[in-house]
Amino acid sequence: MRLVEILNNVSNVQVKGLPDQIDISKLSIDSREADADTLFFAIKGFKVDGHNFIPEVISKGTKAIVADKNSSLPDDLFRINECALILVDDTRKSLAEISNIFYDRPSRRLKLIGITGTKGKTTTSYLIKNILDNAGFNSGLIGTVENIIGEEKITSRLTTPESHEINYYLSEMVNKGIEFCVMEISSHSLALHRVDYLDFDFAVFTNLTSDHMDFHESKEHYLKSKKILFDNLREDAFAVFNADDENCSELLKDSKAHLVSYGANGKCDFNISDSTYDFEGSQFVFSSGNKSKKIRTSLIGEFNIYNAAAAASVGSILGLNQDQITGGIANLKSIKGRFEVIPGFEKKVIIDFSHTADSLKEALLAVNEINNKLSQKKEIITVFGCGGNRDKTKRPLMGKYATDLSDYVFITSDNPREEEPMSIINDILNGVEKNNYQVLEDREEAIKTAIINSKQDSIILISGKGHETYQIVKGVKSHFSDRETAEKYLKQCQN
Repeated sequence: MRLVEILNNVSNVQVKGLPDQIDISKLSIDSREADADTLFFAIKGFKVDGHNFIPEVISKGTKAIVADKNSSLPDDLFRINECALILVDDTRKSLAEISNIFYDRPSRRLKLIGITGTKGKTTTSYLIKNILDNAGFNSGLIGTVENIIGEEKITSRLTTPESHEINYYLSEMVNKGIEFCVMEISSHSLALHRVDYLDFDFAVFTNLTSDHMDFHESKEHYLKSKKILFDNLREDAFAVFNADDENCSELLKDSKAHLVSYGANGKCDFNISDSTYDFEGSQFVFSSGNKSKKIRTSLIGEFNIYNAAAAASVGSILGLNQDQITGGIANLKSIKGRFEVIPGFEKKVIIDFSHTADSLKEALLAVNEINNKLSQKKEIITVFGCGGNRDKTKRPLMGKYATDLSDYVFITSDNPREEEPMSIINDILNGVEKNNYQVLEDREEAIKTAIINSKQDSIILISGKGHETYQIVKGVKSHFSDRETAEKYLKQCQN
């Protein structure tokens, strides 16, 4: 595509050079990917400023660069190398706008369903996709675990990718005849303009609790970031929200979309009642007006009942019939690392992504609820740690919830990143009031000890990493899977 064709559709840019003579075949924010046909965006990151790599990019033959207007770049560098310089107010926002144009506005050519909230985004996205697939539609997915485009599955790096990647994925979906895309929307992506200019038909709100305070600094800023999604919905779009969450009024007060509620308070457009769950799954009655249906899912816990209700609400608004909705939910057997019970062993080992205080609390409340219904209560053991270079405020709370709601706890390392693992563990210990824990910094050792030394019928929650298959220690990324590690020692117990 001619650069001038792109720029003719972009607002508020200052161009130096001759864009009408430049062809663009790809967009990039990574200097290592740049070549002669690249439109390079210099993004100011939290650790690295892309503007520092502009000379390197030009040396690779790149002929067009987008940079911040307030950056001090010598005109001669661009003139001598016959490189066009496009100056903008915000390169992140410009990346979203230009990506949308470059890929021919793909979000307008399919139905786009966005899901945001502190918890439940991944599970709700898979449930909605399963309902759509069960109803005979072709659907794609963009999310934390993977991106699905037809038969292709791409491992994710971010919950919500950068805007040029999103638009590329959406364009590929359109080209393959995919009718719906279900996408997880993180607060980071909203605050950093990754989903700007996308045309959402549905936005789903699951819940909001404290998280990402390392980035947002306050719950008010966190809520404000989530609110962006709903503020920008069209009048004919749908905002589907959890009415039992206290934040929904503030979140939705400026939305022009059709507001559709779900919840258990009996006053919603779609109501949840008669909910129960055990280690085999959950069930509840889902009703609207005088119509009701029983929904069963192999997913476990009250939080998953809410996730299933959110998905069923979207299906109902789309006009799908009862069998399409209930069948789609029932067909989803499990999701990697989301309260995932490892089958085939007497010990119940649960792998869960719960990495916030509230999600850990909810997971343990679900375990206790199931345990209390058993004829003979089992020992509950929790293995968890907290990630480094992330929200520190949740660490003592997680320590308190884990020790209060478990019989015994192994406090260990998660992804310490650049922090000292024991420094993180000490933050966790600041919230611990009981003496029912052991510190084992090595995560494999903690999982091994929990499994090998526990009673034969114990319930063991391994929390924090979920689907992730790596650990980052001092900047070094190495393979580590909670599930693989747990299965290894469960097999040893059987032998």
